[in-house]
Amino acid sequence: MQDVAPVISLARGGGTLRLAFSSAVVSLVASFAALVTPIPLFNTYRAEDGFTNADIALAVVANSVGTIAALLVLGRLSNHLGRRLTAITSLGLLMLGCLLLLNVNGIAILLAARLLMGVGTGLASSSLTSYIVDAAPSRPAWLASVASSQGPMLGLSLGAIASGALVQFGPWPRHLIYLASAVLLVLSAALIVISPETARPTPGAWRSLVPRVRVPARVRHLLPVSAAVFVATWTTGAFYQAFVPALVEDQLHTHSPLVLGLVFAAYMAPSVLGAPLGGRFTSATAQRIGMIVFLAGWIGIITAIDVGTLALFIAATIVAGAGQGIAISAATRGMLYGSTLADRAPIFSAIYLLCYVGAALLSFVSGQLSNTFSLPQIALGYGSLALAATAVTVLASRNPHTADRERPAW
Repeated sequence: MQDVAPVISLARGGGTLRLAFSSAVVSLVASFAALVTPIPLFNTYRAEDGFTNADIALAVVANSVGTIAALLVLGRLSNHLGRRLTAITSLGLLMLGCLLLLNVNGIAILLAARLLMGVGTGLASSSLTSYIVDAAPSRPAWLASVASSQGPMLGLSLGAIASGALVQFGPWPRHLIYLASAVLLVLSAALIVISPETARPTPGAWRSLVPRVRVPARVRHLLPVSAAVFVATWTTGAFYQAFVPALVEDQLHTHSPLVLGLVFAAYMAPSVLGAPLGGRFTSATAQRIGMIVFLAGWIGIITAIDVGTLALFIAATIVAGAGQGIAISAATRGMLYGSTLADRAPIFSAIYLLCYVGAALLSFVSGQLSNTFSLPQIALGYGSLALAATAVTVLASRNPHTADRERPAW
């Protein structure tokens, strides 16, 4: 079965396409903002509901599993059912997850909600980013790629900060942020409803559910180092979801949900610097620079935990976030070198598979180990992973073969 490009329908006025583009961008940001709403409440769940660090880590695993399933199975569905239907479905799943979180009184509800939101986010990642690319204006040429790649990071950052602020200063701290997110998702869906479709439905929806992961032979030699980059940086993001809430409270001595949201945003937001900074170098050089900066950030993080200094922890987090942005963008650029339209979806499936499976497995293992080891020791383990990944990258990072003949892909 070959990848079939969607039938793009752009016979619309410029105004309606601008509406579709704006609606898709707003919806993508809202989707990822909703995804991080529980993070400032994790300490509340620990204190009031008796959740353990292992329980919180398991919630991160559930979210990753849902996202993996959606990306692998539902990733090409919008090519066949249209962008709008799949986008609205993704927003609906996220809204249902928010409504479930209104009644968290045990780990089962938290896991179910995070699994559902993972599926919704995975489906949004494929359908809304495709919708953005379809409807983006032709000028400036960089707008589509920036909006589709940085929209999730913007949503994660804004969502974490807004959630922390509402939990700390708003009424109904366990409920208001979920209600606000649900309303924002409904408004986003309404925008999609009144926007034009850009991909006409085509046959083959059932066949598109068969997962496809394929790396062209010309970039296969890049996969080991790329895997090291993706796994180390994405597992750090999972670490910030699963363990940093407890670390901020227990080791850095602050109970502020807003500070917790700011700490999470401090890791995600600097990644937007990755593409412009890393783009000045070859992909191999940018990966080395990015991972060295990432490791420097981790050294600062571990030092801050040891001395109990929140300001140093936030500063080191910003450094690590900037480094991971440079490294990830460079690794992705290398993997996509010379790719055709049919190559890109399978390559991204391989990338996401590495990212989410690595994050899920390490979160699960770390969650179980948290019953035996202290949080600073868990952090040291993640820092050791950053050191190993940096060493692999510095020693083995390579550029794409610029003169290779195309060979069969697997």
